[in-house]
Amino acid sequence: MIARPPGNSPARTASPAKAAAANKARTGPKPALTTAQIARAAIAIADSEGLDAISMQRVARAVGVTTMALYRYFASKTELIELMIEIAGGPAPNLDALERGWRPRLTEWARRCSAIYRRHPWFLQATMTPGRKLGQNELGWMDVAYTVLSRTELSPREQHRAFLVLIGHIRSSAEFAQAQARGRSSSWEPAMRLGKYRDSYPALAAAVEAGGFAESIGTSLDFGLECILSGIRAITRARR
Repeated sequence: MIARPPGNSPARTASPAKAAAANKARTGPKPALTTAQIARAAIAIADSEGLDAISMQRVARAVGVTTMALYRYFASKTELIELMIEIAGGPAPNLDALERGWRPRLTEWARRCSAIYRRHPWFLQATMTPGRKLGQNELGWMDVAYTVLSRTELSPREQHRAFLVLIGHIRSSAEFAQAQARGRSSSWEPAMRLGKYRDSYPALAAAVEAGGFAESIGTSLDFGLECILSGIRAITRARR
């Protein structure tokens, strides 16, 4: 007979199986991930390193699962990017509290939209992913813009054209801002500042010397907005 250690009676000693069960009861099952949690982890990676850093393997490591496990949440990387866009863009803005009239509301819409591209530089590239589906948030943003444009005297087809001009300006401003942030100024700009091409291109040299190429993109965004909205107003007034 093997002597029991002092103080360990059969009634007080738990079997390994019972001990494991008791430990599981205390800690509970490991919480399951949600697709939103995974997408937010991917957004954090993209914000820091760009969209090219996003892969199913990389995101799986970030959330602590295997790559195969990640495919139980998303059928493809494109599907993951679609949810990233939805979450990063957020719900469509409510502009009802703003000053009445289509112009101030469309201006605010454009500025809020532009802010998404500033917060998430990868957003520009992500929204060009081929074959992706537009989510409810993204459709909501578009609907708000079209709703405001419907208050003008533009026809529905013209409203679509105006929207394309507006979103094109926002996206091009975001693209220039990203290039500016990376320090990728035009290769001919330093030469222009030295006056190398002053005589050949006097008007361009004057713009460079006036600091046009050193302006913040925010200034260019607002000026472009003013041109677009003034153009819409001029068209509608001419029809009255």
